Amino acid sequence: MNVRDALIQRKSTRAFLDKPVERTLIERILDAARHAPSGANTQPWQVAVVSGKMKQRLQQGMESCFRNGERGRMDYQYYPEHWFSPYTERRHACGLQLYAALDIAREDRCRQQDQWATNYRALGAPVILFFFLDAGLAAGSYVDTGMFLQSVMLAALELGLATCPQAALGEYPDMVKDILEYPQDTTLICGMALGYEDTAAAVNRYRTPREDVERFTRFFD
Repeated sequence: MNVRDALIQRKSTRAFLDKPVERTLIERILDAARHAPSGANTQPWQVAVVSGKMKQRLQQGMESCFRNGERGRMDYQYYPEHWFSPYTERRHACGLQLYAALDIAREDRCRQQDQWATNYRALGAPVILFFFLDAGLAAGSYVDTGMFLQSVMLAALELGLATCPQAALGEYPDMVKDILEYPQDTTLICGMALGYEDTAAAVNRYRTPREDVERFTRFFD
């Protein structure tokens, strides 16, 4: 698989098979992704690979908080406080595509809530990757970690695995760090679902559109 094909084929998979992922495959993914660039070669990322009973414990805890109305709060502000065009429209269109694929009506709040809760179960994937940064690192390390995340996703695709980067898995950082015994002053960037795609699931058949190059690019000679 060439790089261009991998970039185009990669997607946020939202339904996974109940099939374990061998540790050797995860190690191969991370071994490739570790070559991602970082400022001054700081390599700031830390990864927790969670599956089995530990995953069950974490996902039950997060979903319980969500069901009880305990709103999660990430270690940093991922989205803007006040949305504006064109980002408002893109966000809404993304949500509508998801609900249309699942045949969930806009007024069906119960099913929408149930669907959101699947985020805390990593959408059924057998493995969650959590990505952390040490306290004291600056914004550049977030950029570096983003490049590392993309490298993980592309390396997984090459091995026949599917992924979904999830901000939702970072919404209860204190709980995650407590259970995994990471220092509370570390920054939990996000989680990522990792597993084998359920190709029969309708939710995996839609693709979000991308803007044409001329819409976001200016050339200067």
